[in-house]
Amino acid sequence: MQLVQVLRNLLILIFAAGGALAAQPAYAHGFGDRYDLPVPLEYYLAGAVATVALSFAVIGMFVRGAASSSSYWRFNLLSNPLLAIVLQARLVTTLIRSGSVLLLFLVIATSIWGEQDPSLNFSPTFVWVIWWVGMGFLVALLGNIWALVNPWSIIFDWVEGLYRHFKPIQQLDLGLEYPGWLGMWPAVGLFLGFAWLENSFPLSSEPRMIAVMVITYSTVTWGGMFFYGKRTWLRFGEAFSVIFEFFGRFAPTEFRVTNVDYCLDCNSYCTDDQEICVNCYECWSIARESQREINLRPYAVGLGRRENITPDVLVFVIIMLATVTFDGFKSTPIWGQIQNWLFGAASPLFGPNALAAIDSVGLLFSPIIFMVVYLSFAWMMVNTSGSALSTTDLAGVFVYSLIPIALAYNIAHFFTLLVIVGQLIIPLASDPFGYGWDILGTADYKVNIALVNAKFAWILAVGVIVIGHILAVYLAHVIAMRSIRDPKSALRSQYPMLALMVTYTAISLWIIAQPIVEPV
Repeated sequence: MQLVQVLRNLLILIFAAGGALAAQPAYAHGFGDRYDLPVPLEYYLAGAVATVALSFAVIGMFVRGAASSSSYWRFNLLSNPLLAIVLQARLVTTLIRSGSVLLLFLVIATSIWGEQDPSLNFSPTFVWVIWWVGMGFLVALLGNIWALVNPWSIIFDWVEGLYRHFKPIQQLDLGLEYPGWLGMWPAVGLFLGFAWLENSFPLSSEPRMIAVMVITYSTVTWGGMFFYGKRTWLRFGEAFSVIFEFFGRFAPTEFRVTNVDYCLDCNSYCTDDQEICVNCYECWSIARESQREINLRPYAVGLGRRENITPDVLVFVIIMLATVTFDGFKSTPIWGQIQNWLFGAASPLFGPNALAAIDSVGLLFSPIIFMVVYLSFAWMMVNTSGSALSTTDLAGVFVYSLIPIALAYNIAHFFTLLVIVGQLIIPLASDPFGYGWDILGTADYKVNIALVNAKFAWILAVGVIVIGHILAVYLAHVIAMRSIRDPKSALRSQYPMLALMVTYTAISLWIIAQPIVEPV
């Protein structure tokens, strides 16, 4: 209940800060044009930074003790008989899973045989906007539905079921022991490669290139499942299962197994140090219905679980934050100037791909810069608190508190893309191959750019970024109270973390504002 009380007071604080910043708006132009903020950007930055900083004091007053991993409010949706029938109906889940597999094959088919103009082909809009952006939003705001609709997992299940029909006592996978030292590093590498394709590869929107990417990733994923088992690869190697699992920790729903005896045979190391099994889909799949719960819970509490954070997890979270920030930074005039400065040196080496090479270098260095900065602040936290933990260990302890920041920036950065560009999927659904079909009668739909204007996008960005940072401050404070036993030392440890979050609040808003307040 501490989180509910804190958020209630912080909402009052946010509205007060918003009122202080209120002013008569200037006339906004159409979406995509220059937009003059109602008040100077510096006022927004000062107000947002002050709100985050003041939240630190409010949280310090209300959160005095270490929170338990299981102490938060939750409501079991399966306790309602009607909801239980709907949520566990085999027909519903079968239809959803079949639709997911159909979409995977549709993406491959349209990429190979459809028109190669990205605007006329189903796959670019679906992959980069509807699936990548939309799935991230859904998982964070609702729950980890990716665990239900992952098409690679579903197809492997179907093939394995068919295999066991002929050889009942054998498994499809080889059951090789996954090397413990490898950890999540395969997922780290795959996600970094995906981020490069998204941000730097000049042909990422070409339909046939999307087919190559999807087929290649499918081969790697099924290969990992075949060698090490489906659940093991989903936990350590399948990049999207890993990232959506992180996002799902923020979500207001959880899958809980009340009998941890199932965890004894689980390959996912699913229990925390309080013997609680949450969001382990391996245990969920074999547990009895009476020992399953689908719970509503407050946002972000799933990020406060007590777990051993290994270096691969630390690196993955930093890459998440760094790559989405770099994606936004590419739209700023400063990055345009950097490209101009480096173009002369890059052009003789890379020719027409010089800008892509510059973007690639920027993408590679952004996680390194973020890691150096984060470890520097972690070092300051060690010194201000007198903690016996090393700098890297303390950085790992607090790294989950950065996920609300990554999510907030993700929503602020991609919301207009999803709402405006995402409308293209309506006519493309009727003509996925670009052959002039009108299967659903929506081929003539025109994108409505008036759904979101720059003013609304900016207000939303300010709101979600500030709330995301406040939640991060709260999580960091709770983690400090349980990791550093002395309350005064725990509080001192948070001064560098507060400085880091305040700084990133200002940077985030500045990056988001550049395409709005600067001519492009």
